[in-house]
This record gives sequence, structure tokens and C-alpha cells, in this order.
Amino acid sequence: MTALLASSAGNVLVWMVWFAAAAACVGSGVAVISFSNPFYSALALIGNLASLAVLYLLLSAEFVAAAQVLVYAGAVMVMFLFVIAYLGGRADAPWAGGPSLNRVAAVVVAAAILVEVLVAIGLSSGHTSHAASISGDFGSPAGIGRLFLTDQLLAFEITSVVLLIAAVGGVVLGAHARRLQAEADETPPPPVVHVEESPVEIPAAR
Repeated sequence: MTALLASSAGNVLVWMVWFAAAAACVGSGVAVISFSNPFYSALALIGNLASLAVLYLLLSAEFVAAAQVLVYAGAVMVMFLFVIAYLGGRADAPWAGGPSLNRVAAVVVAAAILVEVLVAIGLSSGHTSHAASISGDFGSPAGIGRLFLTDQLLAFEITSVVLLIAAVGGVVLGAHARRLQAEADETPPPPVVHVEESPVEIPAAR
């Protein structure tokens, strides 16, 4: 009886942690695209990656959770913050200047992807009644490395190239903005023209 109560309490605790991590993941994801300051968006992204690491721990994928914190929430986010600090300002805020065609199209595409994910989950929900077979090396460094270098090699390499292009593009944009600012500072102000007022003759009173 005691073991049954302890098992039930453990399951309740796991579900509580899962709901808290899922809510934090969704909330931080919304915050990433809602903040006008890119620095706050980067901090929200760190929170999103940390909540994903908690979900990985609940799936018994300790190595993936550690890599999520060390690689993505650590090294990759340091690169993002470096690019944000180099660019500076909030001129490139997502919703600065009101909605435009590109922003509305981005929202429509994101909504379409969300609907597609929900439909895929709904269609596959009837086939998840049986227990999934998990191998012994699930979540281990050997299993992750085997997936990265075999089945997911193309996606892994594309991700690294995209991150490199993003960093180089941020540096190029920052250098261009600084050059424009330097040219604006070196431009002399227009000369001030002083207009001499001629004296007004007042007729003498008769």
C-alpha cells in the first residue's frame, strides 16, 4: 500500500513538472516574438531552451538535456547576444512601425504550421495506445552521435551553416549601420545664414 501511494505521488509530481515546463516553454516562446527589445527576446529564448531541457529530463534523455543547456542555452546564445550587442538599438524590432505585408504573411505561415502540427498530432493520437519500444542506448552520447552522423547528418550540417550565416550577416549589417552613422556624423551641418535687418525709419511727427 505504501509503495502504491509513493508511486501515485511520484506520477503526480512528474505530471506537475511536465505541465510547468510545458507552460514555461510556450510562454517563453511567445515572449521571444513579442518583446520589442531583442536582448529581452534572447533572454526569453534562453528560458525556452531551459524548459525544453526539463522536458528532455522527463523523457530520460539526460545527455540531450545537458547538451541543450551547455550548447544551445550556453554557447549559441552567447553568439546571439554578441550579435545583438554589436547591432544595438531596436530599429529591427519585429513589430516596429506597425504591421506590414511581410509581418502579416509571417503570422499566417506560423498559424498554418501550427494547424498542421495539431492535425498531425490528432491523426497520430489513435496509434499511440501501445507502449513505445525504447532501446538501451536511448539518449546516450553514442545514440545521439549515431543519429547526427547518419540519419540526421544533412539537417545537422544545414543548421550549423544557417547559424554561421546568421552570425556573419549580423556582423555585416552592424558594420554597414556603423559606417552610415559615421558618415552622418562627419557631414558638416548646413551654414547658418544671418540676415541683417535694415533699420526702420520712423517719420517725424508734424
